[in-house]
Amino acid sequence: MTSTVSNGVDVVLHYPSALNPVTTPGYAPGVQVPEGREVVFVVGLGMVGIAFIEKLLNLDVDQKYFIVTCGEESHLAYNRVGLTEYFEHRNIEDLYLNPPSWYAQHHPHRLSYHLSETVTHLSPEKNLVHTSKNRSFSYSKCVIATGSRADLPPYVPSNGPETTRGVFVYRNIADLEGIIAYAEQPSIQHAVVVGGGLLGLEAAKAVYDMPSISRVSIINRQAYPLSRQLDAEAGEMVLHQIEAMGVQVLTRCSPARQITRVRVAEDGSGSDVEIFAGFELQDGSIFEADLVIYAIGIRPRDDMAKANGLTCHSRGGIIVGDDLKTSVDNVYAIGECANWRGNSYGLIGPGVEMANILAFNLTQTASHAPRMMNAPDLSTKLKLMGVDVASFGDYFVDRRLPLGKTHKISGSASPKHTNSLDHDRPAVEISIEETKDPKTPPSCESEKAPSARKGGHGGKDPRDQSINCLVYKDPFGGTYKKYIFTDDGKYLLGGMMVGDVSDFIKLVAIIKKKKPLEVPPSQFIVGTKTGDDEGGDLDDDAQVCSCHNVMKGDIIQRVRDGTCLTIPDLKAKTKAGTGCGGCIPLVTRIFNAEMKKAGRTLNTNLCPHFAMSRQDLFNVVKVKNLCSFTEIMKAIGVNRSSIGCEICKPAVASILSSLYNEHVMKPTHHQNQDTNDRLMANMQRNGTFSVVPRIPAGEISPDGLIVIGKVAKKYGLYTKITGGQRIDMFGARKDDLPAIWEELNEAGFESGHAYGKSLRTVKSCVGTTWCRYGVGDSVGLAVQLENRYKGVRSPHKFKGGVSGCVRECAEAQGKDFGIIATDKGWNIFLGGNGGANPRHADLFARDVPPSKVVRIIDRFLAYYIMTADRLERTARWIERMEGGIEKLRKVILQDELGICKDLEALMDNLVSTYEDEWAVAVKDPSKRKRFKQFVNTDEKLPQSEVVNERGQPRPADWPKAYPPVKFSYENVTAKSEWKWVTVAKVADMLPNDIGTTSAAIKYGNSQLAIFHVPDKGYYATQQMCPHKRAFVLDHGIIGDTANGNLYVSCPLHKRNFALTGGECLNDPDYQILTFDTRENPDGKEEIQLLLPPAEELDAVIGTDKWLVRQAESEAFGLNAATQINVVGLKSLTTDVSSSCGHGCGSLEW
Repeated sequence: MTSTVSNGVDVVLHYPSALNPVTTPGYAPGVQVPEGREVVFVVGLGMVGIAFIEKLLNLDVDQKYFIVTCGEESHLAYNRVGLTEYFEHRNIEDLYLNPPSWYAQHHPHRLSYHLSETVTHLSPEKNLVHTSKNRSFSYSKCVIATGSRADLPPYVPSNGPETTRGVFVYRNIADLEGIIAYAEQPSIQHAVVVGGGLLGLEAAKAVYDMPSISRVSIINRQAYPLSRQLDAEAGEMVLHQIEAMGVQVLTRCSPARQITRVRVAEDGSGSDVEIFAGFELQDGSIFEADLVIYAIGIRPRDDMAKANGLTCHSRGGIIVGDDLKTSVDNVYAIGECANWRGNSYGLIGPGVEMANILAFNLTQTASHAPRMMNAPDLSTKLKLMGVDVASFGDYFVDRRLPLGKTHKISGSASPKHTNSLDHDRPAVEISIEETKDPKTPPSCESEKAPSARKGGHGGKDPRDQSINCLVYKDPFGGTYKKYIFTDDGKYLLGGMMVGDVSDFIKLVAIIKKKKPLEVPPSQFIVGTKTGDDEGGDLDDDAQVCSCHNVMKGDIIQRVRDGTCLTIPDLKAKTKAGTGCGGCIPLVTRIFNAEMKKAGRTLNTNLCPHFAMSRQDLFNVVKVKNLCSFTEIMKAIGVNRSSIGCEICKPAVASILSSLYNEHVMKPTHHQNQDTNDRLMANMQRNGTFSVVPRIPAGEISPDGLIVIGKVAKKYGLYTKITGGQRIDMFGARKDDLPAIWEELNEAGFESGHAYGKSLRTVKSCVGTTWCRYGVGDSVGLAVQLENRYKGVRSPHKFKGGVSGCVRECAEAQGKDFGIIATDKGWNIFLGGNGGANPRHADLFARDVPPSKVVRIIDRFLAYYIMTADRLERTARWIERMEGGIEKLRKVILQDELGICKDLEALMDNLVSTYEDEWAVAVKDPSKRKRFKQFVNTDEKLPQSEVVNERGQPRPADWPKAYPPVKFSYENVTAKSEWKWVTVAKVADMLPNDIGTTSAAIKYGNSQLAIFHVPDKGYYATQQMCPHKRAFVLDHGIIGDTANGNLYVSCPLHKRNFALTGGECLNDPDYQILTFDTRENPDGKEEIQLLLPPAEELDAVIGTDKWLVRQAESEAFGLNAATQINVVGLKSLTTDVSSSCGHGCGSLEW
């Protein structure tokens, strides 16, 4: 599309017609742009220009911008840092930063590029740029990335490389092609490079490798090469290694003038041409050479900007602010052409950093503070003249700060390096020398040192402290290292390396973190001493299960003698993990380790019903598209007619929720739900429930607080602020739950899913919403993440945290996923919050743009859901993963397995199918019916005594030890005289053919539980679990053993009681009463139980008799060894001393 403005120059707009361009206000008359798009014009297609274009295309997910760029060279953007490689392959495409297909991918919908076209001037008042082809382009924002040009010494005219043969600079492909062509002449034998810096050594290596060049010299005005990166000792080591290659190096030397000779041009014109012949040096001597490459430095290309009114620095460079804006509106400058705070940077790193900052600010500031330019990292690692050289951090800080002691380490062999700084290193003698005159700097006083960074080291400015240097020098191995620390050795400030630079990346990372060191400085070179001490290993007499006093040795012995070869066996025979369950991760690790030592095959089967791991089960269910537990059991179960158990049912329920996200109370799935999901509330120790509305990121209005207060007061609930920044209400009766949630739903609250193995909360600080230190909108991001992942079921619960700055007030590094704002974006941490064994999260990705954060977390959670073991936290999952966090990076960030789109699709499905479970339940009469305490009466019985503490109600304490109880029918009427009693209607049980159902009934003062099992009929037991005297068995999962015997698993602590006979299958100290059950033979659709008289049964299992009372608990606590006789059971004696020992906490949430 072409239009003409008043000056008669064509205005070229390369926009696809499909975008329906329209006239946009504020542009020059007649200029048209795509509808809704802003044009970003990039002046220059070099390394920094293309870095900005790549970043903007990547971050501009809403496609707000259309990019136009012009490059003066005929080539696509290429790697100037790798120019020397061109001498080897001489193929420009090998240097391309992106292949031509990449440009084609984005052209013409998002990018229009023009080669061999130079921007000659700007018209800022018209938002136009003008080019060498007499074309003009309109822009909304203009980004100047013109780079720099090679500087020349004063004795060489600016057009010297063009007018004098044999004179070159080392900046682009054209320069290299000129050098190659000239050097191939037979008369060209001796090449000299003026300049001993990074670029000078690059150029020297290039001509050194050319077969036609027989002699190479370097002229350097300093005492040693790389004086801007190395100190005298390191520089001299590099000097010696260069000279050992046969390269002549003249130090402290500068040419006085360039010598040329004249000859007649070979083109037949008869004109004279100048040819480079050498130098006259400062001492008057003549230095002859055939070819010269000047590599003395660079100068920003700011001529066009200066001519068009942009403010430029006296030493060169377009002056930009911290936001990279120039003095002209909507015009920015980045890379070597920019001057920030008086500095222009010739390294690619600062230029790319500028590109990242600007692209970020143009796309990401809706939820994050704009990024500002900070002192860039000038760390470098290069291979120059065959020598590995690196400098990092503030590597010349010792020239400015008072020097304490220099620790010099000498050795004949280089320190041994592995993948960790912490591994063995050879013994090296360390001597400490006092520096007598700390004010005397090393040589090369004229060299400018990099400026110290601000804000690190715990808020202290390192320029106010003295420092210490740790130096290692091995002249035999050609290795030199100097690491600079604060005087107390707590912080690494910078350093340099020659020869062995393998630790460069780790050391730069330590510098950037600005955190105290975790190891002594000496370990960075000599490593640590290792011995036979295994540190964290426990002794055999270490207690691993406090509930049942199980020692590590008990587990080891069971494995060694072969009596326990599975975790269920171990739990049944030692009781480890059958109390509060908090020891299970440690018990499992000890068990697995001992199984491996004993050479036994570790059984990873989910349970006796499925001969596969949870991960395999997930994949099979997904591939076969199985949608119910019954289908799964029939398809892949060990016994196709089995009904499952308390292990596999919740695992399958979680898998089905993760794949299909159907309501947990749907009859197909309700039978599989564990303790809390069953009634969508956390069961508490007295059989009541907690109510936890979702409060995303802890943000709540005063009206919301008032509603919660009114509900809690109305229903007599205990309230507490949680660590997850929400409000828990405890003590809700089962039958009150629908009414409570109905009121909360009306006020706009949703389920907080505190009952599920799912997202709990995403904790946040106030971030930029209020905090003066905030750099990221932590509240906004936390709200977004919590609302995205709410209701997502997973192998275990997971939590998130978002901090608005590195002060980390949200404790995000202790969460399964944590996100911390930096001035460059967000740092993502994964795998924290390891439950009973806390684990600090790993830094997974640094400086992630806000628009990329969600997808990374999507992939992480989806991969966790797909591959983790049952009840495995993200911390343990990452620890167990082969390759650990690095493997996870490859899968999530690099798409090593090619499944990232599938992971995203899995999460998108879960998000799109979300529904508030409680909002659905309160509107469904059939679901509300499940919340009655007793299906045969509206009467209510207490679950435990309630006491008042600190002005709030709570249940009476459990004693330290309850005596075990085995219930029997002694001292009641003979069973032959019992009668069939109608206790409920069949409809009350909501029976179906696809899953078990249960209900509680009241009979006198006793509570009974009734169960329906498809194809097997009805069963009944007492409602109270004798382990903790909780009336909860109707909420338990129905399972069967390998031989088909049915049992109910207590929802509190998983005691499994046979539905026929009542014995406890995994703890022989307990037994319950069971009762014959039938449907009324008269066809009245009633359920009948064969029962003794109510008063006789009350004497055995009556509620008032077994209700937990505070006074009784205190008595048990004071008299732990007391023998008591349970009234009503003739021969039953209980011994408190044989109980579980310590009180068991509730199941892990």
